[in-house]
Amino acid sequence: MSQTDQYILGIETSCDETAAAIVKNGREIVANVVASQIESHKRFGGVVPEIASRHHVEQLTIVFEETMKQANLSFEDISAIAVTEGPGLVGALLTGINAAKALAFSHSIPLVGVHHIAGHIYANRLVQELEFPLLALVVSGGHTELVYMEDHGNFRVIGETLDDAAGEAYDKVARTIGLPYPGGPHIDRLAHEGQATIDLPRAWLSEGSFDFSFSGLKSAVINTLHNAKQKGIELDPKDVAASFQASVVDVLVTKTAQAVDKYKVKQLLLAGGVAANKGLRTALEKEFSTREDVELIIPPLSLCTDNAAMIAAAGSIVFDKGVRSDLALNANPGLELSSY
Repeated sequence: MSQTDQYILGIETSCDETAAAIVKNGREIVANVVASQIESHKRFGGVVPEIASRHHVEQLTIVFEETMKQANLSFEDISAIAVTEGPGLVGALLTGINAAKALAFSHSIPLVGVHHIAGHIYANRLVQELEFPLLALVVSGGHTELVYMEDHGNFRVIGETLDDAAGEAYDKVARTIGLPYPGGPHIDRLAHEGQATIDLPRAWLSEGSFDFSFSGLKSAVINTLHNAKQKGIELDPKDVAASFQASVVDVLVTKTAQAVDKYKVKQLLLAGGVAANKGLRTALEKEFSTREDVELIIPPLSLCTDNAAMIAAAGSIVFDKGVRSDLALNANPGLELSSY
C-alpha cells in the first residue's frame, strides 16, 4: 500500500439501503457492502421511514465490520469518512450521519458530508474517468434532473422535474395496475413483453425547456384504466406498461439529446436508481451509438441503486477540494445540489 493512496470510507443511509464502502483514490472499489430492506417494506407498498431507520440502526455495525473485513484495512488507513448528508428521509439520514460522526471522532478521521445526487453522478467515475464538460441524466425515485458539469464538484442543474420524478411515477403506475413494490423493475419487465398500443401524452413543456413533468402522464394512465373498466374493457397490463414506459423514455432521451447538442459536452452520464431500467438504457444506447462527439457512460446495475461506493467516490472529490464537516453535521432532507 502506497503512502500516497487515499482510502475513503463511504456511508449511505438516505432511504432503505444500509451501505458502507471503501474507495481507493476516488476510482477503485476496495469493498462495497449493501444491506437491503426491500422485503421489510414490500408488504406496505412503499418505504416506511420509521422501519427504515430501525433497520439502519440494526445493520450499521454489521455492515461496517464486513466492509473493513473485505477491504483488509484498519481505521488508521482511512483518509476520510464520507456520509450522505441529504436529501433523503431525515431519520434514515441521521442514523448514518451519527454513526459517521462517532467513527470520525473516535478515530480522529476527517469527516465530509456528501449530496446523494452527487454520489449517483460519481458512481460513473468508478467505471471510467470523467471528461469535462459533461452532462448527467439523473433519474431516480425522488429526482429527475439534467446536471451540467464543467469540472469536478461543479454542478449546474439545467433541467429538473416540476412535479413527480420518473421513478415516483413508475411506482404509482405499478401500484395502479396491481404490481408489487418496488414497481419500477416490474413495469420495465412487463414493458418488454407488451406493445405500446395506448396513446399516452408526452409533456414537452415550453420550447427549449429541459424540465420534466410526469404527473400528467401518471394521471392519464390511471384515467385510461378507470375508463376502460367502466366500459367493461380489460386492458393488458403488459401493453399499459409498454405504453407508459415508451412515453417516459421518449421524453427523457429527447430532452437529454437536445441538452447534449446545446452544451457540446464530451460525456453523457446516466445516474440514479432508474438508470437500471433496461428500456431507458437501450434507448440511450441507440440514440448515441452512432455519435462520435459524445461518449455515453452507463454504470453497472450494482452502482445504479443506492450504494456507498458512489458516496465515497463523490466524497473523494469533496475531500480533495479541502472541504470538511465538523461534528455539528446534521441531516438535511431537502439539501440542494450545489458546487463544492
